[in-house]
Amino acid sequence: MKVSVIGAGNVGATCADVIAHKELANEVVLLDIKENFAEGKALDMWQTAPINMYDSRITGSTNDYAKTAGSEVVVITSGLPRKPGMTRDDLIATNAGIVKTVTENVIKHSPNAIIIVVSNPLDVMTYCAYLNAKLPSNKVFGMAGILDTARYKAFLATELNVSPKDIQAVLMGGHGDTMVPLPRYTTVGGIPVTELIAKDRLDAIIDRTKKGGGEIVNLLGTSAWYAPGAAAAQMVEAIVRDQKRVFPVCAWLNGEYGMKDIYMGVPVILGKNGIEKIIELKLNEDEMQLCNESAKAVKEVMAVLDNMKATA
Repeated sequence: MKVSVIGAGNVGATCADVIAHKELANEVVLLDIKENFAEGKALDMWQTAPINMYDSRITGSTNDYAKTAGSEVVVITSGLPRKPGMTRDDLIATNAGIVKTVTENVIKHSPNAIIIVVSNPLDVMTYCAYLNAKLPSNKVFGMAGILDTARYKAFLATELNVSPKDIQAVLMGGHGDTMVPLPRYTTVGGIPVTELIAKDRLDAIIDRTKKGGGEIVNLLGTSAWYAPGAAAAQMVEAIVRDQKRVFPVCAWLNGEYGMKDIYMGVPVILGKNGIEKIIELKLNEDEMQLCNESAKAVKEVMAVLDNMKATA
């Protein structure tokens, strides 16, 4: 079993480290375009194996995709963060070019791989990977909902002073301010969260969840990496161990929830075949309206990519 992580920055390196610690693959390949960067990080990680007692071999590579050949799962974290003065369209154009190149190289050497996209802007970069991978949509999807739900659960655990292990939650929509946490589907030890917390406090937590990424950036001056890296690794675990986990995932919709030709966060069953089933919840009118608003925002961003291709 081989898993490759493309992009050895903070998120990619964290993801590879968690995959190795959990022994999810015999071989973990970490690849980056920066000379010797992935090799150095991989060597450092491998030297923790005798301390943390795991057998997964971690190897690094500078842009040699032949090293990734035969990967069952590939996680793509490549891309640049948004810089001052950069428009959203600039970021999409830059990262779409990177994701396109990465995806083509991945497929060349691992034509049967399942691809998990973590690059931002998440929804449109997953769409970009799908267009270039030319694989069934159940094998190309994005990591966003697990991260967003983790933030939601963490904030609830702090507020209620309970273990985060006992919190179950569902979150839908795009990755960003239009995401849709669903309090009606949130429980603590099986108890509806609405019975344990006042509406104003719950609304405040939902708002904080939507802005969770920005809060980290304001504190650190850079994007989060521990939680995103661990979230991507959790998706890898569900696939390689065929766990049939129910997770919110950025998936291609083809009529589900009345939406078509869009990548958006929905609950799915994740197993050895990738997305094995998209779960359609019975949303009420207010929840559906929020999802439609989120879908509209995602479609606008996807249209930017489509227009770039049309004029290229």
